[in-house]
Amino acid sequence: MARPDALWPHVHLLTVLAQTGSFTQAAQRLALSKAAVSQRLSELERAVGVPLVQRTTRSVRLTDAGRQLADETSGAFEQITQSLGSVRDLAGQPRGLVRLTAPVALGRQQVAPSLEGFFKRYPEVRIELELSDRLLNLAHEGFDLAVRHTFAPPDNHVAWKLRDSRTLLVASAGYLRRRGTPLHPSDLASHACLGYLRPGPTVWRFEALPVAAGASDTQRISVGVQGPLCANNSEVLRDAVLAGLGIAQVPDFSAAAALRAGRLREVLPAWRPVGYFGDAIYAMRPWSPITPRAVRVLVEHLQAEFSRGPAA
Repeated sequence: MARPDALWPHVHLLTVLAQTGSFTQAAQRLALSKAAVSQRLSELERAVGVPLVQRTTRSVRLTDAGRQLADETSGAFEQITQSLGSVRDLAGQPRGLVRLTAPVALGRQQVAPSLEGFFKRYPEVRIELELSDRLLNLAHEGFDLAVRHTFAPPDNHVAWKLRDSRTLLVASAGYLRRRGTPLHPSDLASHACLGYLRPGPTVWRFEALPVAAGASDTQRISVGVQGPLCANNSEVLRDAVLAGLGIAQVPDFSAAAALRAGRLREVLPAWRPVGYFGDAIYAMRPWSPITPRAVRVLVEHLQAEFSRGPAA
């Protein structure tokens, strides 16, 4: 039997496979070929004498023995990773790779444009930025940090608030001339409303601002709407509004530049859209007792950039 210390890379591979559930993602995470991943797993199974992985053409699952070995050793590898990061941080200049994910529109409009200044200040930090509107499992997919537009970060994550965010109801001047300007949320039922792609009927909810309500109690209303387009990207909705296709709710970071340029107009300014997009933007990562220095300085950079408000 191989010496136990000779099998440590193989066991580490098993813990990564348990997190990702994919030979391909495990190979990418460890910078190995899929053939090398398969070979290491076979060597580990021969060494321990029991199957550790159930392989099919579509998926990979750990056996009970594989799950036990991964569960009992993953904490040790996590501690090693944290300790290495802590010692590396003593070397002075932040360095290393940060895997960052962000929604497509927010990433394109505010995260990516801010990175030039970051790299000038921290030239030894590398960033892999993945833009996706799909909700990713940060730990399973190996991300160090995520920028999220949400109402509240998960309890099992460390989160830094970057700034508050508003949802805006917008239309083009041409559309409003052609179809008229809604004066009350109920008027939207007869307008072309462009929705964010979600299951079920599109229902927009509003609450009156205190001046509009004229009383201490907040007035709320829900309106079922429909229109020619639904999309799961706020830039697509903004561009459709600019083309005169209808009215849409978009986050402030997608609408700010067009509003300042007069290409979009805010509709029903006395009413606040609620429950549609998040009310704040956060940087977050799965909880751990130590945050690598490269991640910390990136968060600090993003806090400074986002404090200036939506990008131009």
